[in-house]
Amino acid sequence: MNAQTIEKLKILAESAKYDVSCSSSGTVRNNKKGGLGNTVGGMGICHSFAEDGRCISLLKIMLTNMCIYDCAYCVNRRSNDVPRATFAVSELVDITMEFYRRNYIEGLFLSSAVVRNPDYTMERMVAVIRNLRVEQRFNGYIHMKSIPGASRQLVQEAGLYADRMSVNIEIPNDNNLKMLAPEKNLASIYQPMKFIHQGVLENQEERQKYRHAPRFVPAGQSTQMIVGATSDSDKAILNLSSALYRRPSIRRVYYSGYVPVNTYDSRLPMLKQPPLVRENRLYQADWLMRFYNFRVNEIVNDTYPDLDLDVDPKLSWALRHPEAFPVDINSADYEMLLRVPGIGVKSATLIVASRRYGHLGAFQLKKMGIVMKKAQYFISCRELPVHTINELKPERVKAILTVGSGKKKIDENQLEIPFEK
Repeated sequence: MNAQTIEKLKILAESAKYDVSCSSSGTVRNNKKGGLGNTVGGMGICHSFAEDGRCISLLKIMLTNMCIYDCAYCVNRRSNDVPRATFAVSELVDITMEFYRRNYIEGLFLSSAVVRNPDYTMERMVAVIRNLRVEQRFNGYIHMKSIPGASRQLVQEAGLYADRMSVNIEIPNDNNLKMLAPEKNLASIYQPMKFIHQGVLENQEERQKYRHAPRFVPAGQSTQMIVGATSDSDKAILNLSSALYRRPSIRRVYYSGYVPVNTYDSRLPMLKQPPLVRENRLYQADWLMRFYNFRVNEIVNDTYPDLDLDVDPKLSWALRHPEAFPVDINSADYEMLLRVPGIGVKSATLIVASRRYGHLGAFQLKKMGIVMKKAQYFISCRELPVHTINELKPERVKAILTVGSGKKKIDENQLEIPFEK
């Protein structure tokens, strides 16, 4: 690898770091005779993390950072004076193969700025992954970004080679998107998402008829939204996420705290640091929708349009609904157990299975991995104290659970408990 290629690699890897939708889960492709690599974890898979905690286990790279758009929030915007570079198709293929053979990566995450026009950019990206699959016989994981505005034919071809495809929504509100990215609109972003969705459904029907039909985007598609660059509430963001999850092809929605890379632009908020706590709360809320049977309007609504940054969304819901507690561990159904703070999917399953053989107490609950520091205020069983959320009141439970490590610890026994006469 010569010095010029290394310099390009530095520039284009740096340019790609703000895209967080780079999960390598959701697909299985075993190696074939004469091929190289597979999508299954094991020997030769290297995982590393950037300083901000983002996963960079894949070769996360852009084909080019030369862009015709001038999006306010993007470091690669047309008006920025930043180093620019473009890989030739053969260069990027060679780098990917060399890095995989050296055990640096488990696959490729390929994105690109839009150069010339969407179809030209998409055609070059497809050429990269086609070369990897057909000529190099590469069986490792490939995640490719689809360019809004590209033709359906190119999206369809890309789906035959990529394990996962993604189209970043970025801003959930069309008016705010037009304000920060005048050349874009949500309709142009939803179009390739629709192409991918239709391709997945058609491929499912085809594979029912023809067993060996090639798979189309077997790991589905994902998207990303920027958090904090506009005034959009958590309610707006989660409502859009919930609507997207109703499509079977959507596997993940990623939330990226806005990083102020263009501080000179007056359209953008003046933030000292990315809203990482809010980003984390959105991921927790997303988890509740996907695995805990929570509806969006239970997590956020007109009264509470934004998530509580002091506590996680499940605890926030429990504090707003003290009438639902305490939950009797030995008789409550599985769905209600999932709503208890400190009880997860695994521990709820263990509770339902174990209580068939006898009553459960605090000792058994701790053994199951339940976070008793939280759960004790929302459950009842014979060994637990009577100081539940109804005796202590929600605001006091919140004060107990949110006390910082540097602050004086609050003991519920020292709190005055109001008893009903």
